[in-house]
Amino acid sequence: MQVEKKILVTLTNTIFITTHTSDVSPPSIRRSHNEKVWSIESKNTGFIHVRSITPPSIAVNDEQTSESYFLSKTMSFLRRRNGTDSSKTRIADPNIEKDGAADDDKKKDQYKIQQRRNYGSKKWSCWDNCCWFIGFICSIWWFCLFLYNTMPDSIPQFVTMAITGPLPDPPGVKLRKEGLTANHPVVLVPGVVTGGLELWEGRHCAEGLLGKRLWGGSFGEFYKRPLCWLEHISLDNDTGFDPPGIRVRPVTGLVAADYFATGYFVWAVVIANLAHIGYEEKSLYMAAYDWRLSFQNTEIRDQSLTRIKSNIELLVATHGGKKVVVLPHSMGVQYFLHFMKWVETPAPRGGGGGPDWCAKHIKAIMNIGAPFLGSPKSIALHFSIEVRDIAALRAQAPGLLDKDVLGLQTFKHLMRMFRTWDATFSMIPKGGETIWGGLDWSPETEIVNNSAKKGTDNSTRNTGGNGNICDTKGVNYGRLISFSKDWAETHSSKIERVDFKHVAKGGKLTNSSNCDIWLEYHEMGNRAIKAVADHKVYTAGSILDLLHYVAPKLMARGASHFSYGIADDLDDPKYDQYKYWSNPLETKLPNAPDMEIYSLYGVGLPTERGYIYKVAPPSDCSIPFQIDTSVDGDSEDSCLKGGVFSGDGDETVPIISAGFMCAKGWRGKTRFNPSGIRTFNREYKHAPPANLLEGRGTQSGSHVDLLGNFALIEDVLRVAAGATGEDIGGDRVYSDIFKWSERINIKL
Repeated sequence: MQVEKKILVTLTNTIFITTHTSDVSPPSIRRSHNEKVWSIESKNTGFIHVRSITPPSIAVNDEQTSESYFLSKTMSFLRRRNGTDSSKTRIADPNIEKDGAADDDKKKDQYKIQQRRNYGSKKWSCWDNCCWFIGFICSIWWFCLFLYNTMPDSIPQFVTMAITGPLPDPPGVKLRKEGLTANHPVVLVPGVVTGGLELWEGRHCAEGLLGKRLWGGSFGEFYKRPLCWLEHISLDNDTGFDPPGIRVRPVTGLVAADYFATGYFVWAVVIANLAHIGYEEKSLYMAAYDWRLSFQNTEIRDQSLTRIKSNIELLVATHGGKKVVVLPHSMGVQYFLHFMKWVETPAPRGGGGGPDWCAKHIKAIMNIGAPFLGSPKSIALHFSIEVRDIAALRAQAPGLLDKDVLGLQTFKHLMRMFRTWDATFSMIPKGGETIWGGLDWSPETEIVNNSAKKGTDNSTRNTGGNGNICDTKGVNYGRLISFSKDWAETHSSKIERVDFKHVAKGGKLTNSSNCDIWLEYHEMGNRAIKAVADHKVYTAGSILDLLHYVAPKLMARGASHFSYGIADDLDDPKYDQYKYWSNPLETKLPNAPDMEIYSLYGVGLPTERGYIYKVAPPSDCSIPFQIDTSVDGDSEDSCLKGGVFSGDGDETVPIISAGFMCAKGWRGKTRFNPSGIRTFNREYKHAPPANLLEGRGTQSGSHVDLLGNFALIEDVLRVAAGATGEDIGGDRVYSDIFKWSERINIKL
């Protein structure tokens, strides 16, 4: 049914009335071209012509204006009606719709312009700056990475040569031009943390990781699932082996330690230069082992020592009887000392090779960055899981490393993990005060004025190699840990110390029962912590007592595998036990007079030698001791900075540890070297990279970067090609290692 409805159209003083039905399309309005007649068109009613009366405000001849006026008034009216009654359809004319669309577009453009103005006038926040900066850095990084991976290899070399001039040939290329070729097979022995570890059995959280690296490579699993990663990389606190249901094993082959992480070389540069003179995988062997386990446990679980013995015998047999050249690095030095004693020991306690096995199979041992006598860094790591760089970071961002980040309470988790790695006990300083110094002396310094009773300064002065590192005035390296700067400098006659060993550990720390990570510190109590601090200073002779007191369970396990003293009688049967085999002061070198032993180490870098500690503010689940980073020396070039005393070395191992045995302990025929194996000290003075394009440098003396030092690699290649110690120049030293060694009073 059609219902007529009236539409009222007004044009100023003129009223037009027409009709249309509600079920038809809305009518359209248009004007005749030859007269002032306006038509309202409907599909069902046809045209209705209406003659208009010109509004008094519009001139008759202004047709365009009057039309626009009429249309605007009409459309305004229709919009109002449409808004008040949804059942009434609106009148639409195609021309009017176009004009309306144009108006709408114009309004949209004006709105956009206004929005831009508002955005442009918006205040630029710090958050915006950070986001843009991070985005800029990431974009530049990815762009550079893209260029590096896509451009020809010759372009970076061309740029480098344009900046620095022609690059020197790598040692392998240089020696190949001289006619050197591969001769003796080479065995590489990696150190702590540099060898890869992979998963062979794990918990549910490690699903999908079978056969993949947990340690080394990209460390991707650490970021994805940190707590699961820590659970699998830690050892059992009671057994020293993998926890039940977990099997983590060392990666094998040359790839086990060629790179520690992507782009960070360890043995890769040495291997590449050996290849230049003709070496290949059949003449090289990477003696990979699980560096977390105690040395003897690597044999019990993985038969690692047996594998090394078999592979060396195979190399000698397949190279016409030519003996091997062994290259141990860092903790691998102590591991190979243990191996040499094990291989001579009769089975089943040892390898059963007999007393002449080393003489038949080893030409030379070229120890690189050798911590023969340990490193003070190990003390700080076991005591508070700190070293200089970590302590500095902690000072810059207080509380950051103590917070729960992604469920990972950083310091507590790291300390718990580190304390399960039994092999790290081998790095605790050996030889006590005889080697490292006492309360008032150290081999690297000498007393200038020992007038303590008169109240004068008990200062020291450097007598050699440390002169290029720092000012040793007032420094006594014999005090490995001091609880304040005053106690580090005060003469021993003025220090009253509390005997902490007899102080009972009463009560737990505040709320330590709520800690999700158990440490032995939580069992000490505030009274015991105060007693440790009141002892004031600790030397290499008392540091073991300190560790036994604060971590008895830890040290009980370590003491069953390692020893740190000096043997009175090396013929005593007790020194046949494996716990003594990695300590060069408690065992003899093999009977191999034709073998050579080298100590190759870096000098010229500040190396941690002692620490100033403080008791940390009490808090739940905290580690109660921290390096006091607020303490510095009196002069700008003092050896004391940020609570750490520095000496000369390779940033990890002090010279006295790396150089003493070859400079004095094994030099000539001694009770530690009864067959008179020849020893050589070769030092490599640190020089930083000439520019960024040189990477980590070719003259670095740093502990790991030393493996990319061209001078060291050249020495290694010459010996592997058949040269002797005398052929490459004998001793080459820059420090006063021989003078310092003479100050060490030890029975030879």
